[in-house]
Amino acid sequence: MTSLLLADVRPWGGDAVDVTIVDGVISDLSPAGTGGPGSTADDRIEGRGLLALPGFVNAHAHVDKSWWGLPWVSYGGQPTTQGRIAHERAERDKYGIPSVKGATAVLREFLRHGTTATRTHVDVDLGVGLRGIANVRAAAAELNGAVEIELVAFPQDGVLRRPGVLDLLDQAAAEGATSIGGLDPASIDRDPVGQLDGLFGIAARRGVGIDLHLHDRGDLGAFQYELIAERTVQAELQGKVNVSHGFALGELAPARRSELVELLGEAGISWTTVAPPTSAPLPFREMRAAGVPIGLGTDGIRDLWSPYGDGDLLQIARGFARLHGLRTDEDLTYAVQLATTYGAAFVHRENHGLTVGARADIVLLDAENAPDVLVRAPRRELVIAGGQVVVRDAELQV
Repeated sequence: MTSLLLADVRPWGGDAVDVTIVDGVISDLSPAGTGGPGSTADDRIEGRGLLALPGFVNAHAHVDKSWWGLPWVSYGGQPTTQGRIAHERAERDKYGIPSVKGATAVLREFLRHGTTATRTHVDVDLGVGLRGIANVRAAAAELNGAVEIELVAFPQDGVLRRPGVLDLLDQAAAEGATSIGGLDPASIDRDPVGQLDGLFGIAARRGVGIDLHLHDRGDLGAFQYELIAERTVQAELQGKVNVSHGFALGELAPARRSELVELLGEAGISWTTVAPPTSAPLPFREMRAAGVPIGLGTDGIRDLWSPYGDGDLLQIARGFARLHGLRTDEDLTYAVQLATTYGAAFVHRENHGLTVGARADIVLLDAENAPDVLVRAPRRELVIAGGQVVVRDAELQV
């Protein structure tokens, strides 16, 4: 048994406590300096009154795609979904994408910024097969599980239009992928019923979830939400289906939007967003009321789709707040919660927080409170992942 005392920290900016960690799990929280069970810990870290948050949860990432660590790669190709797919397929081998080294580099940046769990989409296609999944697993192992990963086998190049991809997705599910993905069933495969029937068939047979990238706008996007909700209920997959991006939802007329939000809530469908500044705001208050979980993610980071991204989920939370015009302390805190505790469901954690029994994923920042954290995004002074110190004074220790 190993134990660690994290002394004098302020969870969410509240009263100072001492946190006792035993074998990677939070075992006790006592008022700072009261000499609780942590006083006999094997090791002690002085928190100096810093604000403490749970580890960040990146609910939508692509850690297999990045050229992080390589010389600068200039943006190219056509600026459409299909254009980006074609460009990536043509260029990725030149840069050794995917690779264990590339995935490890991204996961290290996640840790640097306090992310300790992620749901990552990993490309599965006729060119790369399941190699990307193996690479990401190997990268996570290199970091000794400091970042826990949940894998989505993602058909970035389409499903039905590439015969054999459904078989690859089925194989990935059989070999441990938590979910299988889909991509714009209407505009990419041009057969929304066929793609969804294929995906839901695999999910029901293998007992996995589904996470669909949906970029289609307006009524075309809304139509696909209806198809997804219908199949989710039919397959009894409530709570296991997620829509990523879903730009159309924020673009619809209020009555149509409210109707769809209720439908999504009844079907147990969740939503992940990277809050791009050019997208329409989500009806997040309606979604909360209807029980539609929302997660935040970084999407790709320095990849062949875009040169942007640094792995800091707190920046994404701030982008969400600005996109939705959040100003009050309550709303600003909610944005930070989206990046932390509310992200737990997307990586199948029942307990993710600064609470007894939770995995000891803790981030310390020099800030007054959660709103201050959000608007300043200060450096991560200390990051503990699974009870192990992985960042100290903003520098990686792994």
